[in-house]
Amino acid sequence: MNLQVQAGVRPLVTCASRAAEPAAAVAELVAAIGGEDLAGAVVFCSHAYPREALARALTEALPGVAVIGCTSAGELTTRGYDTESIVLIGFPADSFSMSVLRFDDLDRFDPEGAQGAIRRLVAGARLDHAAFENLHQVALFLVDGLSHREELLTMTAQHALGDIKLIGGSSGDGLSFKETGVLHDGRFHTDAAVVALLTSRRPMHVFCANHYRPGQAKMVVTAADAETRTVFEINAAPAAEEYLRLSGSAARELDAHFFAAYPPMVRTGGQAHVRSIQSANPDGSLTFYCAIDTGVVLSIGEPVDRVAGMRTLFAEVAGKVGEIDHIIGFDCVLNRLDAEDRQIVREVSALYTENRVLGFNTYGEQFFAAHMNQTFSGLAIGR
Repeated sequence: MNLQVQAGVRPLVTCASRAAEPAAAVAELVAAIGGEDLAGAVVFCSHAYPREALARALTEALPGVAVIGCTSAGELTTRGYDTESIVLIGFPADSFSMSVLRFDDLDRFDPEGAQGAIRRLVAGARLDHAAFENLHQVALFLVDGLSHREELLTMTAQHALGDIKLIGGSSGDGLSFKETGVLHDGRFHTDAAVVALLTSRRPMHVFCANHYRPGQAKMVVTAADAETRTVFEINAAPAAEEYLRLSGSAARELDAHFFAAYPPMVRTGGQAHVRSIQSANPDGSLTFYCAIDTGVVLSIGEPVDRVAGMRTLFAEVAGKVGEIDHIIGFDCVLNRLDAEDRQIVREVSALYTENRVLGFNTYGEQFFAAHMNQTFSGLAIGR
Protein backbone atom coordinates (compact mmCIF):
# COMPACT_ATOMS: atom_id res chain seq x y z
CA MET A 1 0.00 0.00 0.00
CA ASN A 2 1.48 3.34 -1.07
CA LEU A 3 -0.15 5.71 1.45
CA GLN A 4 2.16 8.49 0.27
CA VAL A 5 0.51 11.92 0.35
CA GLN A 6 1.97 14.22 -2.30
CA ALA A 7 1.08 17.55 -3.83
CA GLY A 8 -2.07 17.15 -5.90
CA VAL A 9 -3.22 14.15 -3.88
CA ARG A 10 -6.58 12.80 -4.97
CA PRO A 11 -9.51 14.01 -2.87
CA LEU A 12 -12.03 11.59 -1.41
CA VAL A 13 -14.42 10.25 -4.00
CA THR A 14 -17.90 11.47 -3.12
CA CYS A 15 -21.15 11.06 -5.00
CA ALA A 16 -24.88 10.71 -4.47
CA SER A 17 -27.96 9.68 -6.40
CA ARG A 18 -31.70 10.10 -5.97
CA ALA A 19 -32.58 7.52 -8.63
CA ALA A 20 -35.24 5.23 -7.20
CA GLU A 21 -34.15 2.03 -8.96
CA PRO A 22 -31.02 0.43 -7.43
CA ALA A 23 -29.23 -0.31 -10.71
CA ALA A 24 -29.78 3.26 -11.94
CA ALA A 25 -28.62 4.75 -8.63
CA VAL A 26 -25.45 2.64 -8.58
CA ALA A 27 -24.76 3.47 -12.23
CA GLU A 28 -24.77 7.17 -11.29
CA LEU A 29 -22.35 6.49 -8.43
CA VAL A 30 -20.00 4.49 -10.64
CA ALA A 31 -20.00 7.21 -13.29
CA ALA A 32 -18.97 9.73 -10.62
CA ILE A 33 -16.23 7.43 -9.31
CA GLY A 34 -14.77 7.38 -12.80
CA GLY A 35 -12.52 4.37 -12.42
CA GLU A 36 -10.74 5.68 -9.31
CA ASP A 37 -8.81 2.96 -7.46
CA LEU A 38 -10.45 2.74 -4.05
CA ALA A 39 -9.16 1.15 -0.84
CA GLY A 40 -12.74 1.05 0.43
CA ALA A 41 -16.01 2.92 0.47
CA VAL A 42 -18.85 3.81 2.84
CA VAL A 43 -22.45 3.92 1.61
CA PHE A 44 -25.50 5.39 3.36
CA CYS A 45 -28.88 4.83 1.77
CA SER A 46 -32.58 5.39 2.22
CA HIS A 47 -34.40 2.46 3.80
CA ALA A 48 -36.78 2.62 0.82
CA TYR A 49 -34.28 0.93 -1.53
CA PRO A 50 -34.78 -2.82 -2.12
CA ARG A 51 -31.81 -4.04 -0.13
CA GLU A 52 -30.90 -7.24 -1.94
CA ALA A 53 -31.01 -5.53 -5.33
CA LEU A 54 -28.97 -2.56 -4.07
CA ALA A 55 -26.32 -4.74 -2.43
CA ARG A 56 -26.04 -6.87 -5.56
CA ALA A 57 -25.67 -3.80 -7.80
CA LEU A 58 -22.93 -2.36 -5.59
CA THR A 59 -21.03 -5.66 -5.51
CA GLU A 60 -21.18 -6.03 -9.28
CA ALA A 61 -20.17 -2.41 -9.89
CA LEU A 62 -17.30 -2.31 -7.38
CA PRO A 63 -15.62 -5.72 -7.52
CA GLY A 64 -12.81 -6.14 -5.04
CA VAL A 65 -13.65 -2.94 -3.13
CA ALA A 66 -14.45 -3.22 0.59
CA VAL A 67 -17.85 -1.52 0.83
CA ILE A 68 -19.60 -0.96 4.17
CA GLY A 69 -22.65 1.12 5.01
CA CYS A 70 -26.16 1.12 6.40
CA THR A 71 -29.74 2.18 5.94
CA SER A 72 -30.67 5.61 7.24
CA ALA A 73 -33.32 7.86 8.70
CA GLY A 74 -32.33 10.48 6.11
CA GLU A 75 -29.16 11.24 4.20
CA LEU A 76 -26.60 14.06 4.17
CA THR A 77 -25.62 14.73 0.56
CA THR A 78 -24.28 17.66 -1.43
CA ARG A 79 -27.77 19.15 -0.98
CA GLY A 80 -27.43 19.05 2.81
CA TYR A 81 -30.39 17.23 4.37
CA ASP A 82 -31.75 14.79 1.79
CA THR A 83 -34.19 11.88 1.55
CA GLU A 84 -34.77 8.85 -0.69
CA SER A 85 -31.16 8.97 -1.80
CA ILE A 86 -27.87 7.10 -1.59
CA VAL A 87 -24.48 8.66 -0.84
CA LEU A 88 -21.02 7.12 -1.25
CA ILE A 89 -17.68 8.20 0.21
CA GLY A 90 -14.71 6.46 -1.38
CA PHE A 91 -11.15 6.34 -0.01
CA PRO A 92 -8.47 6.58 -2.73
CA ALA A 93 -6.02 3.69 -2.56
CA ASP A 94 -3.02 5.99 -2.96
CA SER A 95 -3.50 7.46 0.51
CA PHE A 96 -5.82 5.13 2.48
CA SER A 97 -6.22 1.54 3.53
CA MET A 98 -9.31 0.03 5.13
CA SER A 99 -9.81 -3.29 6.91
CA VAL A 100 -13.22 -4.45 8.15
CA LEU A 101 -14.60 -6.74 10.84
CA ARG A 102 -18.28 -7.69 11.27
CA PHE A 103 -20.13 -8.97 14.32
CA ASP A 104 -23.40 -10.87 13.94
CA ASP A 105 -26.08 -12.14 16.31
CA LEU A 106 -25.66 -9.25 18.73
CA ASP A 107 -27.96 -10.82 21.32
CA ARG A 108 -25.17 -13.35 21.85
CA PHE A 109 -22.33 -10.84 21.52
CA ASP A 110 -19.14 -12.09 23.21
CA PRO A 111 -17.13 -9.08 24.49
CA GLU A 112 -13.98 -11.09 25.19
CA GLY A 113 -13.97 -12.73 21.78
CA ALA A 114 -14.76 -9.42 20.08
CA GLN A 115 -11.87 -7.66 21.81
CA GLY A 116 -9.49 -10.34 20.63
CA ALA A 117 -10.73 -10.02 17.03
CA ILE A 118 -10.42 -6.22 17.08
CA ARG A 119 -6.91 -6.37 18.54
CA ARG A 120 -5.90 -8.75 15.74
CA LEU A 121 -7.38 -6.33 13.21
CA VAL A 122 -5.31 -3.48 14.69
CA ALA A 123 -2.15 -5.59 14.86
CA GLY A 124 -2.55 -6.63 11.23
CA ALA A 125 -2.92 -3.03 10.09
CA ARG A 126 0.16 -1.97 12.07
CA LEU A 127 2.19 -4.79 10.55
CA ASP A 128 1.07 -3.83 7.05
CA HIS A 129 2.15 -0.21 7.62
CA ALA A 130 5.25 -0.77 9.75
CA ALA A 131 7.46 0.99 7.18
CA PHE A 132 5.46 4.22 7.30
CA GLU A 133 5.68 7.09 9.77
CA ASN A 134 3.11 9.64 10.91
CA LEU A 135 0.13 7.44 10.16
CA HIS A 136 -3.33 8.30 11.45
CA GLN A 137 -5.95 5.68 12.28
CA VAL A 138 -9.67 5.94 13.04
CA ALA A 139 -12.29 3.23 13.53
CA LEU A 140 -15.61 3.73 11.74
CA PHE A 141 -18.42 1.91 13.54
CA LEU A 142 -21.88 1.10 12.15
CA VAL A 143 -24.46 -0.87 14.12
CA ASP A 144 -28.06 -2.03 13.80
CA GLY A 145 -30.03 0.85 15.31
CA LEU A 146 -32.69 -1.50 16.68
CA SER A 147 -30.28 -3.90 18.39
CA HIS A 148 -30.26 -2.23 21.84
CA ARG A 149 -26.62 -3.36 22.04
CA GLU A 150 -24.83 -0.15 21.12
CA GLU A 151 -23.47 0.62 24.61
CA LEU A 152 -21.90 -2.79 25.09
CA LEU A 153 -20.45 -2.94 21.59
CA THR A 154 -19.07 0.59 21.67
CA MET A 155 -17.36 0.15 25.04
CA THR A 156 -15.96 -3.23 23.98
CA ALA A 157 -14.64 -1.93 20.66
CA GLN A 158 -13.04 1.23 22.07
CA HIS A 159 -11.33 -0.74 24.84
CA ALA A 160 -9.80 -3.09 22.28
CA LEU A 161 -8.84 -0.23 19.94
CA GLY A 162 -6.72 1.45 22.61
CA ASP A 163 -5.67 4.92 21.45
CA ILE A 164 -7.43 4.57 18.08
CA LYS A 165 -10.58 6.69 18.25
CA LEU A 166 -13.97 5.26 17.37
CA ILE A 167 -16.73 7.20 15.60
CA GLY A 168 -19.97 6.03 14.03
CA GLY A 169 -23.73 5.77 13.99
CA SER A 170 -26.73 3.50 14.43
CA SER A 171 -28.61 2.53 11.27
CA GLY A 172 -32.18 3.73 10.72
CA ASP A 173 -35.28 3.05 8.66
CA GLY A 174 -36.89 6.47 8.43
CA LEU A 175 -39.00 6.53 11.58
CA SER A 176 -40.53 3.09 11.07
CA PHE A 177 -38.47 1.27 13.76
CA LYS A 178 -39.10 -2.06 12.03
CA GLU A 179 -35.88 -3.23 10.36
CA THR A 180 -32.58 -1.51 9.72
CA GLY A 181 -29.62 -2.91 7.80
CA VAL A 182 -25.83 -2.82 8.01
CA LEU A 183 -24.00 -3.37 4.69
CA HIS A 184 -20.92 -5.58 4.49
CA ASP A 185 -19.58 -8.28 2.20
CA GLY A 186 -22.25 -7.77 -0.44
CA ARG A 187 -25.29 -8.00 1.85
CA PHE A 188 -27.41 -5.95 4.24
CA HIS A 189 -27.36 -7.63 7.65
CA THR A 190 -29.74 -7.20 10.60
CA ASP A 191 -28.62 -7.61 14.21
CA ALA A 192 -25.06 -6.83 13.12
CA ALA A 193 -22.27 -4.27 13.45
CA VAL A 194 -19.11 -3.48 11.50
CA VAL A 195 -15.82 -1.93 12.59
CA ALA A 196 -13.71 -0.49 9.76
CA LEU A 197 -10.14 0.50 10.57
CA LEU A 198 -9.16 3.43 8.36
CA THR A 199 -5.45 4.20 8.00
CA SER A 200 -3.94 7.23 6.26
CA ARG A 201 -1.17 9.81 6.41
CA ARG A 202 -3.82 12.48 5.98
CA PRO A 203 -4.98 14.23 9.15
CA MET A 204 -8.18 12.81 10.62
CA HIS A 205 -10.15 14.24 13.55
CA VAL A 206 -13.30 12.96 15.27
CA PHE A 207 -15.76 15.21 17.10
CA CYS A 208 -19.13 15.19 18.86
CA ALA A 209 -21.43 18.13 19.65
CA ASN A 210 -25.00 18.66 20.80
CA HIS A 211 -27.24 21.70 20.57
CA TYR A 212 -28.87 21.70 24.02
CA ARG A 213 -28.19 22.65 27.63
CA PRO A 214 -29.86 21.26 30.76
CA GLY A 215 -32.94 23.17 31.92
CA GLN A 216 -34.29 23.60 35.42
CA ALA A 217 -36.89 20.80 35.31
CA LYS A 218 -35.57 17.61 36.94
CA MET A 219 -36.78 14.04 36.55
CA VAL A 220 -35.79 10.95 38.52
CA VAL A 221 -36.42 7.59 36.87
CA THR A 222 -38.22 5.60 39.58
CA ALA A 223 -39.18 2.48 37.58
CA ALA A 224 -37.49 1.18 34.44
CA ASP A 225 -36.49 -1.93 32.49
CA ALA A 226 -32.87 -1.44 31.42
CA GLU A 227 -32.97 -4.37 28.97
CA THR A 228 -35.71 -2.85 26.81
CA ARG A 229 -34.76 0.78 27.60
CA THR A 230 -38.28 1.40 28.87
CA VAL A 231 -39.13 3.87 31.64
CA PHE A 232 -42.42 3.23 33.45
CA GLU A 233 -42.29 5.90 36.16
CA ILE A 234 -40.70 9.32 36.55
CA ASN A 235 -40.85 10.96 39.99
CA ALA A 236 -43.09 8.02 41.03
CA ALA A 237 -45.71 9.08 38.45
CA PRO A 238 -46.56 7.54 35.05
CA ALA A 239 -43.54 8.33 32.87
CA ALA A 240 -45.19 9.90 29.82
CA GLU A 241 -47.58 11.97 31.92
CA GLU A 242 -44.84 13.36 34.18
CA TYR A 243 -42.47 14.06 31.27
CA LEU A 244 -45.19 16.02 29.49
CA ARG A 245 -46.02 17.96 32.66
CA LEU A 246 -42.40 18.90 33.35
CA SER A 247 -41.84 20.02 29.77
CA GLY A 248 -44.21 22.92 30.37
CA SER A 249 -45.65 22.45 26.90
CA ALA A 250 -49.32 22.78 26.06
CA ALA A 251 -48.97 19.97 23.51
CA ARG A 252 -51.03 16.85 24.07
CA GLU A 253 -49.32 14.42 21.70
CA LEU A 254 -45.94 12.89 22.47
CA ASP A 255 -44.27 12.17 19.13
CA ALA A 256 -40.79 12.35 17.59
CA HIS A 257 -41.07 16.10 17.06
CA PHE A 258 -41.91 16.62 20.73
CA PHE A 259 -39.02 14.40 21.86
CA ALA A 260 -36.66 16.39 19.62
CA ALA A 261 -37.77 19.69 21.13
CA TYR A 262 -37.65 18.55 24.78
CA PRO A 263 -34.74 16.08 25.05
CA PRO A 264 -33.98 14.52 28.44
CA MET A 265 -30.36 15.11 29.46
CA VAL A 266 -28.10 13.38 31.98
CA ARG A 267 -24.87 14.69 33.48
CA THR A 268 -21.95 12.27 33.39
CA GLY A 269 -18.26 12.97 33.63
CA GLY A 270 -18.92 16.65 34.16
CA GLN A 271 -20.78 17.00 30.85
CA ALA A 272 -24.46 16.94 29.91
CA HIS A 273 -25.58 14.39 27.32
CA VAL A 274 -28.96 13.80 25.70
CA ARG A 275 -30.83 10.56 26.39
CA SER A 276 -33.41 10.71 23.61
CA ILE A 277 -36.87 9.17 23.76
CA GLN A 278 -37.84 6.91 20.87
CA SER A 279 -41.53 6.41 21.57
CA ALA A 280 -44.41 6.90 23.99
CA ASN A 281 -46.21 3.63 24.57
CA PRO A 282 -49.94 2.87 25.09
CA ASP A 283 -49.32 1.94 28.74
CA GLY A 284 -47.90 5.39 29.52
CA SER A 285 -44.27 4.27 29.47
CA LEU A 286 -41.44 5.77 27.41
CA THR A 287 -38.89 3.84 25.33
CA PHE A 288 -35.46 5.43 24.97
CA TYR A 289 -32.86 5.23 22.20
CA CYS A 290 -30.06 4.44 24.64
CA ALA A 291 -29.27 3.11 28.10
CA ILE A 292 -31.61 4.11 30.90
CA ASP A 293 -32.27 2.65 34.34
CA THR A 294 -33.93 3.26 37.68
CA GLY A 295 -32.29 6.05 39.69
CA VAL A 296 -31.04 8.07 36.71
CA VAL A 297 -31.55 11.82 37.20
CA LEU A 298 -32.57 13.70 34.06
CA SER A 299 -33.09 17.33 33.08
CA ILE A 300 -35.18 18.55 30.16
CA GLY A 301 -32.89 20.13 27.62
CA GLU A 302 -33.21 23.64 26.24
CA PRO A 303 -31.94 24.58 22.77
CA VAL A 304 -28.91 26.79 22.18
CA ASP A 305 -28.19 28.71 18.97
CA ARG A 306 -27.50 25.73 16.73
CA VAL A 307 -26.37 27.62 13.64
CA ALA A 308 -23.87 29.77 15.58
CA GLY A 309 -22.64 26.70 17.45
CA MET A 310 -22.07 24.79 14.23
CA ARG A 311 -20.11 27.64 12.68
CA THR A 312 -17.83 27.58 15.71
CA LEU A 313 -17.57 23.79 15.54
CA PHE A 314 -16.56 23.75 11.87
CA ALA A 315 -13.94 26.43 12.51
CA GLU A 316 -12.50 24.30 15.32
CA VAL A 317 -12.48 21.21 13.12
CA ALA A 318 -10.66 23.07 10.34
CA GLY A 319 -8.11 24.12 12.93
CA LYS A 320 -7.43 20.43 13.63
CA VAL A 321 -7.07 19.13 10.07
CA GLY A 322 -6.32 22.23 7.99
CA GLU A 323 -8.19 22.32 4.69
CA ILE A 324 -11.15 19.95 5.01
CA ASP A 325 -11.46 17.36 2.26
CA HIS A 326 -14.77 16.03 3.61
CA ILE A 327 -16.54 15.30 6.87
CA ILE A 328 -18.36 12.00 7.34
CA GLY A 329 -21.30 13.10 9.46
CA PHE A 330 -23.50 11.15 11.87
CA ASP A 331 -26.47 13.40 12.66
CA CYS A 332 -29.28 12.16 14.90
CA VAL A 333 -32.66 12.01 13.18
CA LEU A 334 -34.12 14.07 16.04
CA ASN A 335 -31.75 16.92 15.13
CA ARG A 336 -33.26 16.87 11.67
CA LEU A 337 -36.82 16.94 12.99
CA ASP A 338 -35.95 19.80 15.35
CA ALA A 339 -34.36 21.75 12.50
CA GLU A 340 -37.58 21.33 10.52
CA ASP A 341 -39.73 22.48 13.43
CA ARG A 342 -37.50 25.50 14.14
CA GLN A 343 -37.39 26.29 10.39
CA ILE A 344 -33.59 26.26 10.16
CA VAL A 345 -33.23 23.38 7.69
CA ARG A 346 -31.99 25.71 4.97
CA GLU A 347 -29.30 27.24 7.19
CA VAL A 348 -28.14 23.87 8.53
CA SER A 349 -28.07 22.31 5.06
CA ALA A 350 -26.05 25.27 3.76
CA LEU A 351 -23.50 24.78 6.56
CA TYR A 352 -23.23 21.08 5.75
CA THR A 353 -22.73 21.81 2.07
CA GLU A 354 -20.20 24.56 2.73
CA ASN A 355 -18.17 22.30 5.00
CA ARG A 356 -18.38 19.23 2.77
CA VAL A 357 -20.43 17.08 5.14
CA LEU A 358 -21.74 13.78 3.80
CA GLY A 359 -23.35 11.09 5.91
CA PHE A 360 -26.71 10.08 7.35
CA ASN A 361 -29.35 10.69 10.00
CA THR A 362 -28.93 8.09 12.72
CA TYR A 363 -30.81 6.36 15.53
CA GLY A 364 -27.81 7.18 17.74
CA GLU A 365 -24.15 8.13 17.50
CA GLN A 366 -21.00 6.46 18.78
CA PHE A 367 -18.08 8.56 20.02
CA PHE A 368 -15.09 6.88 21.67
CA ALA A 369 -16.61 4.44 24.23
CA ALA A 370 -20.02 6.16 24.45
CA HIS A 371 -23.32 5.66 22.66
CA MET A 372 -24.85 9.13 22.27
CA ASN A 373 -28.19 10.66 21.27
CA GLN A 374 -29.18 13.86 19.50
CA THR A 375 -25.60 14.82 18.62
CA PHE A 376 -23.90 15.85 15.42
CA SER A 377 -20.77 13.69 15.38
CA GLY A 378 -18.28 13.10 12.65
CA LEU A 379 -14.92 12.28 11.13
CA ALA A 380 -13.14 15.19 9.47
CA ILE A 381 -10.49 14.25 6.91
CA GLY A 382 -7.96 16.81 5.75
CA ARG A 383 -6.27 17.18 2.42
